[in-house]
Amino acid sequence: MKEKTPKEASRIARDIASWPSGSDEFVEAFAKGLALIEVLGDADGALTLADMAARTGLTRAGARRLVLTLQALRFATQTDGRFSLTPRVLRLGYSYLSSLGLRDIGQPVIEKLAVEAGEGVAISVLEGTDVVYVARADIRGLLRRPVTVGSRLPAYVMSPGRVLLAGLDPDAATDVLEKSERTAFTRYTKTAIQQLQEELEKVRQDGFAYVKQELELGICGLAVPVRDGAGSVIAAVNLSSSLARYDERAFLKRFKQPLLDAAEQISHAFL
Repeated sequence: MKEKTPKEASRIARDIASWPSGSDEFVEAFAKGLALIEVLGDADGALTLADMAARTGLTRAGARRLVLTLQALRFATQTDGRFSLTPRVLRLGYSYLSSLGLRDIGQPVIEKLAVEAGEGVAISVLEGTDVVYVARADIRGLLRRPVTVGSRLPAYVMSPGRVLLAGLDPDAATDVLEKSERTAFTRYTKTAIQQLQEELEKVRQDGFAYVKQELELGICGLAVPVRDGAGSVIAAVNLSSSLARYDERAFLKRFKQPLLDAAEQISHAFL
């Protein structure tokens, strides 16, 4: 995953600053430890104490106590004064993914579709302002940034994110958009709230989201919803390809129905 930019890092610092004071109902030290795990997990390489302090807004002494605790518990390791996470931390993420059931149910479905389509397919859920990938089947590595199970990317700029946001109440979706950084990754990225609200309304009417060149130039993506027995959107299935291979019309003609069929197959398990 790409390294956090200063703007993204400041979001974590603002989140920490907005937390309630420690009490019987909110353990501040525990919350800061989880935030530090997020920072270490999103970094492209090991971090120094100064790096961690800057990205969380904590003091160097506070960051040091937390990361040494993670090291003592074997969730972090240190080399030449720089810290990184160990594979042990995957236990935390996979416990969450397993609880969803989506990975076990959806993985064989998207693997079959990926082989038939010759393109990458993924399942993701919404967490805060981000999509989190819970299953992936890659045939081609399209994105410059490595994306794996557990990776997070901004919801507003991606086809699965727009499907997931469109599944929310409009007011709730707007709240998520307002809390998002809304960075312009390319000259095509839509960042204005009203423009994004119009995009979400279109997704609600069409039943799918098609996004091109908003996260990376030359890349397009199509996503459809996975629903539970009550009809609520619980996840999104998306397929990505290169505009060098398909224009929008050809892309939708070839992949929309197979993607809808895959989503229906996964949804059926939650009826």
